[in-house]
Amino acid sequence: MKSIKKILLSDGFNKSAASVISIIIGLLVGFIILLISNSTDAAHGFEIILKGGFSTGAKGMGQVLYFATPLILTGLSVGFAFKTGLFNIGAPGQFIMGAFAAVYVGVKWTFLPAPLHWMAALAAAALMGGLWALIPGLLKAYMNVHEVISTIMMNYIGMYLANYLIKLYIYDSKKALSLNVADSSVLPKGGLDYIFYNNLGPVKDMSTVNCGIWIALLVAVIMYIVINKTTFGYELKACGFNQNASKYAGINAKKNVVLSMVIAGMLAGLGGGLLYLSGASGRRIKVVDELAAEGFNGIPVALLGLSNPIGIIFSAIFISYITQGGNYLQTLNFAPEIIDIIIAVIIYFNAFSLYFSKLLPHLIKKGRSDKE
Repeated sequence: MKSIKKILLSDGFNKSAASVISIIIGLLVGFIILLISNSTDAAHGFEIILKGGFSTGAKGMGQVLYFATPLILTGLSVGFAFKTGLFNIGAPGQFIMGAFAAVYVGVKWTFLPAPLHWMAALAAAALMGGLWALIPGLLKAYMNVHEVISTIMMNYIGMYLANYLIKLYIYDSKKALSLNVADSSVLPKGGLDYIFYNNLGPVKDMSTVNCGIWIALLVAVIMYIVINKTTFGYELKACGFNQNASKYAGINAKKNVVLSMVIAGMLAGLGGGLLYLSGASGRRIKVVDELAAEGFNGIPVALLGLSNPIGIIFSAIFISYITQGGNYLQTLNFAPEIIDIIIAVIIYFNAFSLYFSKLLPHLIKKGRSDKE
């Protein structure tokens, strides 16, 4: 009993429970919106949301993992910066610049054989994302320019620069898209397409999931170890909590601020590479004046996962799961924005997680005292 009580009163359990409560409230609000929109199909629509990727069988779950892959990386990008006291809102710019670098290498570096080709493309994506985050890091460390302002500016610069570079080097003018990457640069399926598929008799409807999900999970585990089990991670968190105290302890705060932003940028850039090196011949970047949604979606993923790398894995999969449910929801003529509203409500109530995490131990203690 003491061990159970210890778990129930632990900080980790209460924070996780607070996130679960936020999810439940968000889903209830979503159900109310469905009732207001179309009371006849509301129950069926809510069932589709809860089924998520399962609505279309094994292939649907494969698609959940496929779309969760970049979210894990952008969530790690935002969450890692949070852990070190920084708000990296520049993930969209870092993401699209990393995507451009990956596609450029995928199109131009055909002299490399697989698997070296796709590995080089992913390395280029991470490097480009890190370089794009280096500028806000330097501005923050040496000129005290707030990272939110500088990263927002870098988002738009990155978007327009990526469009320009695509048109200059890897453009398909007929379709207003980037060129197809070489087959050797496409991420291998790793056998996952034969696990997540629907059997349609003589035809197998394969999912687009690939080894990118394994790479994302591996990176998340590495980031967890770095943040929680290394001296380097401790120094980064110390700078985030109090830069003056960390300076007094002999920690180079400026260097750690720059490194934190660069690592966050590398994670977002890698997410861009993992997304655009997927599919039969890779995804093609659209030349449009819109910031990458995957970059901004990393913010709710990090918030829901409490900036914990392991929590970010589950929150990314969850958001991808209900988003897929939202796509299927359109078969009942519901607006696709309903899922966005549900996610927004979940994040809104997750902002009260500190209150929930303090309230739960109080309720548990009160319940035990009443029994006694």
